Amino acid sequence: MEETSLLQRLLLTSLLSSTTNQASLTVSPSSSQMFEGQYVSLSCEEDDSSAGWTLRRNSSYETRAQCDSWGTPAGSSCIINYMVPWESGVYWCESREGATSNSINITVTGGPVILQSPVLPVMEGEDLTLHCKMKNSSNLPAGFYKDGSFIRTESTRNMTIHHVSRSDEGFYKCLISRVGESPPSWVSVTDLLHLVIRLVIHLVVFCPYCISTFIMVSLYRRRTTGNGLPVAIVMTSPPQAEEGLDDEYENDITTVTREHHF
Repeated sequence: MEETSLLQRLLLTSLLSSTTNQASLTVSPSSSQMFEGQYVSLSCEEDDSSAGWTLRRNSSYETRAQCDSWGTPAGSSCIINYMVPWESGVYWCESREGATSNSINITVTGGPVILQSPVLPVMEGEDLTLHCKMKNSSNLPAGFYKDGSFIRTESTRNMTIHHVSRSDEGFYKCLISRVGESPPSWVSVTDLLHLVIRLVIHLVVFCPYCISTFIMVSLYRRRTTGNGLPVAIVMTSPPQAEEGLDDEYENDITTVTREHHF
């Protein structure tokens, strides 16, 4: 039982040391563009709360600033009650050890129109939906643009691109006539090959720990099982000339003793 318990501890220790604590940054409402005055909540979705993840951002006037200097900390979340344009920037989670999460680029505008687009990369083959939102409700249609080129007009102000590919990656914006246009937002598309490469990199990092675990377990098993190996101890009498024994007893004084355990 003790051997099994120790082996389990060795495997668990190696597994924990081979993986880095991860966190994923989420934003609510889920959009890369915000209206001025909007309420926003950012959260670090943690695999391990003991890693001490905190929100940071880079903006036009600060670098790697923590949540307590620009928002209200709430555990692993940060709340901004009133967004202003100069809070546009890159937001991410960071642990005490320096590990980082995905980053989200947020744009805050004082204008009347924003483009609601995914804050995280879209998987190749999935559908991409963009929504052109007005600060004041209206039934006006919206025109959508990619990299400055007109795509089409949608009366619902929603545009869906089916089965996206890497060619759909780029800067998107929308325009509502007689109202205004949104700032551009970058939409990323992740292909399957990229995910496979990330998996291979993870395995390459993980393999040395697997090997070290195997070596530790093998050494431990060899040490514990070595104590049960039979040991032969052969005791023979000294030469007859030195002891002065008779020839008739010479064959009787040889003793062979075998012990199986110490």
